[in-house]
Amino acid sequence: MKDLQVLNKYILRYKWHLLFGILCVAISNYLKSLIPQKIRDSLDYVINYIQQIKYKTVDSIVPDGSSVNDEILKFAGILIGLAVVMGFFMYWTRQTIIVMSRLIEYDLRRDIFGHYEKLHQAFFKQNKTGDLMSRVSEDVSKVRMYLGPAILYGLNLTALFVMVIYAMLQSNVTLTLWTLLPLPFLSISIYVVSSIINKKSELIQKQLAKLNSIAQEVYSGIRVVKSYNKENQFSEYFAEESDQFKKKSMDLANVQALFFPLMILMISISTILTIYIGALQVEKGLATPGNIAEFVIYINYLTWPFTSIGWIASIIQQAAASQKRINEFWDVEPAIKNDTQGIDTINGQIEFKNVGFTYKDTGIKALNNVSFSIQDGERLAIVGKTASGKSTLADLLVRLYDVTEGTIKIAGTPIEKIDLDVLRQKVAYVPQDVFLFSDTIENNVKFGNSNATKEEVVQFTEYAAIKEDIESLSDGYDTKIGERGVTLSGGQKQRISIARAFIKDPEIVILDDCLSAVDTNTEQKIMHHLDHTLKGKTAIIITHRIYSMLNFDKVIVLDQGQIIEMGTHEELMNIEGGHYEELYNQQMTAVLE
Repeated sequence: MKDLQVLNKYILRYKWHLLFGILCVAISNYLKSLIPQKIRDSLDYVINYIQQIKYKTVDSIVPDGSSVNDEILKFAGILIGLAVVMGFFMYWTRQTIIVMSRLIEYDLRRDIFGHYEKLHQAFFKQNKTGDLMSRVSEDVSKVRMYLGPAILYGLNLTALFVMVIYAMLQSNVTLTLWTLLPLPFLSISIYVVSSIINKKSELIQKQLAKLNSIAQEVYSGIRVVKSYNKENQFSEYFAEESDQFKKKSMDLANVQALFFPLMILMISISTILTIYIGALQVEKGLATPGNIAEFVIYINYLTWPFTSIGWIASIIQQAAASQKRINEFWDVEPAIKNDTQGIDTINGQIEFKNVGFTYKDTGIKALNNVSFSIQDGERLAIVGKTASGKSTLADLLVRLYDVTEGTIKIAGTPIEKIDLDVLRQKVAYVPQDVFLFSDTIENNVKFGNSNATKEEVVQFTEYAAIKEDIESLSDGYDTKIGERGVTLSGGQKQRISIARAFIKDPEIVILDDCLSAVDTNTEQKIMHHLDHTLKGKTAIIITHRIYSMLNFDKVIVLDQGQIIEMGTHEELMNIEGGHYEELYNQQMTAVLE
């Protein structure tokens, strides 16, 4: 149960639901415990009446002259009244405790999702999306079963057990002890089997997460799967893992199947003992026939609650296994801390001082002793070969990671002291791995600024040279694009992401090789608009190409995480045999060819 203790704060949040539910459970079970007593009284009355008829002393039974039918109807009315009132409180029992479980389920999913959003980039690289989804869906559903049905039936079992046992002891102590004799054996059996269920439940949840991860990965990469003709291979792989899930589920089902026959056996033994011992006591005059009927009903009352012990134990064990998996991620602290008391205004002045960065998951040192500065409104180009550290530098500027060495300052303030929301609102970042949402084109552009008007959306798509492409579609800006923008070409996705970035009206713009999938003519159009749009903004353009149409205040050449050349275009071209000159000449040769 220790893994489930984290849920106590949610239960306290809805304590009035729980307390009112407990009250309703107590009242409904108290009324339920009265019914066998009334049946006992009515049965004893009828038997006594029959005996009095036999001995012709009926008047002593109904001295007020009322008929026996009236007495029986009175008993029936009392039983019906008790049943109706009991049903009313049972209804409110579910309306409080089950509703509480649904409210906590909502809060739990919301909080887990919010926690995921706060976690750092490395966390999502180290964990599969399918596993994350499994914990926020299937695992939370398992926990909800503990918060609702398990608590409800657990309370019901406890209240009913206490009240029924008390009523039984009040009626006949000897008969009660014989009736309850099998229950200790039942408790021991439950303890043993529930521990087995816990281990098997945890294995099942892990296997389910693996299935989700496989499915999510295949669906996301369906183009690659189909192009390599690997459908059958993945189908076989998924079938093998599904078979493992089936085997683990069957193992759990076999263990769970032991509960119900075991409980029914114990209850049947109790019923037999009740009738046998009760008959002996009636013969000795220590009990009445009504007592036997009363105790048989009490045993039947206890049948479902005691049978449900196995079910409740199974739910709790599965919930504990699921909550343990949730806690594994919940206990992960965000590596990026937000100083909410930090600076809430910035400009485009940026300074890197002896910055180094190493990826913790791989140990790769992506940047080493990088130092440079640019003033507000200046333009910086960062060029270099693949894996030279260009994208890492961009990630550090939006604090997807924190530096492991040195400092980064924006407007003279260490980046860690700037409010994270402000930083990311003022920085527009277009990564090379473009991501679009499964929504309309207009809403994807307005993702950068939800308050933007339709006219602004059209304007910024024109700046990104995508306006004509959008208007050629049948639904124009209302066109629904597929997941991750799968219905669009690579160049179209890049241009929409550029429009999405610029509509933010940011202070700092970071473009990370975001024109790699567009043709030369389209690139020139975008460059023309960029030259106008970037006025007054600090711009950092990361690329393999050299954009001659843009005037850069500074160019940095990165290689293996270090700055090997830095200066203006003219200064770098004057370095004979330099990397920048070589890259520029290669590009010009390719254009001429």
